[in-house]
Amino acid sequence: MSAKNLDKHNRWRNKTVAFRVSPQEDKQLEIFVKLSGLTKQDYITRRLLEKEVVVQGNPKVYKALRDQLAAVLDELRRIEAGQDVNDELLDTIQLITTIMSGMQEEAAYGN
Repeated sequence: MSAKNLDKHNRWRNKTVAFRVSPQEDKQLEIFVKLSGLTKQDYITRRLLEKEVVVQGNPKVYKALRDQLAAVLDELRRIEAGQDVNDELLDTIQLITTIMSGMQEEAAYGN
């Protein structure tokens, strides 16, 4: 049995929620979690409760962004004239664009 944990709002997190996903959904979820810099539990909880996922830049997030951009570039090189573009790639590109846009806003405001 795992240890009981208090979250930052002093609530016990002692309930387990489990569900199944396809291999493709798991791959996409792993990418999104890595790019968010959050734990998988925190990422899924925030998304399910429709709370904003704010990416805090740190070395782990920058490495995930670099690696994912390299993977996107490899995939784009494989695609000819916009054919065979899958939805997962488009979702990943959209998330990277959102994160990079947020980083530019932070830099502009000096945060």
